[in-house]
Parts: sequence; structure tokens; C-alpha cells
Amino acid sequence: MSAEESSVQLIDQSTIVVGDPVPPLTRTISLVDMVAYAGATWDWYRSHYDPAYVAEKKLPAPMVDGQVFGALLVEQLQDWLGPQSFVRELSFTFKNLVFAGETVRCEGEVTAASAGRLEVDLRVVVVAEDGSVDRLAAGGARAVVLLGQADGPGTTR
Repeated sequence: MSAEESSVQLIDQSTIVVGDPVPPLTRTISLVDMVAYAGATWDWYRSHYDPAYVAEKKLPAPMVDGQVFGALLVEQLQDWLGPQSFVRELSFTFKNLVFAGETVRCEGEVTAASAGRLEVDLRVVVVAEDGSVDRLAAGGARAVVLLGQADGPGTTR
């Protein structure tokens, strides 16, 4: 994805408390990004990359694959918490279409914090040209993040 440089600094994970904001992640998603994502995931549904096809369907531009939002939310969390963080659970609900060329912002807040574990509520919004929220792209998002350890197949404890 074409990244706008982030000024997010890693923080001392032990200082995170309930109510802390998750530093936002902002991306403008280009058609080139969408074609690269389609190739990486082998998801060649034409509405994600073919301007002529979507014009026939009376859509303004190709639609961003909704799974991109999950990738961006994980990137947001790992940029903030560093390489020793592991997103154990992530869920979200699609709310509105997002089209090539639009800018999205991932936002969130810590809802639970304990030694080695965080829970966060997240959302992805489409950003208007003036920086305000145009519409909700993905909401009802929740993540559980393990700090300092991994979980799942192949890990040792």
C-alpha cells in the first residue's frame, strides 16, 4: 500500500491503560495497491481491479477488498506495539464500500490491559478531503493482542 510516513513511536507496553488511544494509521489505497493485493491473495474478482467492469455496474471505481481492512488493523497495532506483539484475535464488520483512490484511517482505543495482553476496540473510517470522517468502512472491530509472546501452531512455551 502506498504508505504515508508514520511518526508513531514505540512505547513502553507496561504504561498502556484502559482508555488509551491506539495511534491512528492512515492510507490512501490506489488501484496499483489493489492489483498487488489481488495478486498476493489470488483474489481476482473483477470488481477489485477492473475500472471498465465496475463502470458497467455504475460504481465510481474498483472496490477495495474488505480483507485489506484486517491487514491495516494488524499493521496499526504492530506499528504501535512493536515486533514482540502478536494479534491473537481480530474481528470486524464491513459497513460501507471503499473505492480506489480513497483514504482510510484506522482508529482505536484500549478496552482492557493486563500483563502480557491488551484488548482494543477499533474501526476503519473513510476520510474526507478536509480530514473529517466521511463514513464508516469497518466497525465493531475488536482485537486481542499478546505482548512479548506468540501463540498458535509452531510456538513453544
